[in-house]
Amino acid sequence: MTDIHVETPRVEAHRALVLHDRQLVVDLIELTLNHGLFVVRAAHNLAEAEAILAEWQPHMTVIDMDHDDSIALLERMGASNTLRRSVTPVLGLTRRGDLQTKLKAFDLGVDDILTVPFSPEELLARSIVITRRATGTDRPIVPTIKLGEIEVDILNRQVHAGSTVIHLSGIEQSLLYLLASRGGRVVTREEALDTIWGTDFVAESNIVDRHIRSLRIKLQNGYRQPRFIATVPGKGYRFIPTFSNEGWDGGADSEK
Repeated sequence: MTDIHVETPRVEAHRALVLHDRQLVVDLIELTLNHGLFVVRAAHNLAEAEAILAEWQPHMTVIDMDHDDSIALLERMGASNTLRRSVTPVLGLTRRGDLQTKLKAFDLGVDDILTVPFSPEELLARSIVITRRATGTDRPIVPTIKLGEIEVDILNRQVHAGSTVIHLSGIEQSLLYLLASRGGRVVTREEALDTIWGTDFVAESNIVDRHIRSLRIKLQNGYRQPRFIATVPGKGYRFIPTFSNEGWDGGADSEK
């Protein structure tokens, strides 16, 4: 099981309800939000969301606007807010980034909307901002998250491993988060393409492998003796949550 742990927050974590029917995306959202700033509970459909709401009042909701139950949940949240004389802000997600889709979402009561695929840092920043408005809690957008024994500064795209600081590109950070979010389970190339680049992206066949190789080089993650990212032949890649300073400054083996 992946050793992903959360540092104890100095302030009470906000509660976030997520409605999405793709577990891969749910895992990525949970890893991005759930590290001291938010406690996340996820539902795959309206029935599961209502069961959560019956016992747990969120500070914000992340709703997949392409989900068949999205409008029903928005209506349910609206009725709940009226009864409680409160407002639960909603961050909408959609694969359709056209203006008409966004305007419709705002008309339905969404406070902000994010086009999928999204970057982890943008998801987190927007979530913090809309909860700031609703709760009046002022918390900085400077979070870090620990993945095993490496620490990621999500805003500045830096990885701290031992005494070394590594700078990542947006795609490299998204790949690292996606792999880590799966708890040591395999992420296929097709899943990585769909989640990070989107279903409409036309890519050359080795684009995932090239970015994995770039990430491995920066992490000094050898192909034959992987430290963070292991190749699962014929399937894809998985995250290894272990780290040792031994050999860190010695460079990585080349990947073949």
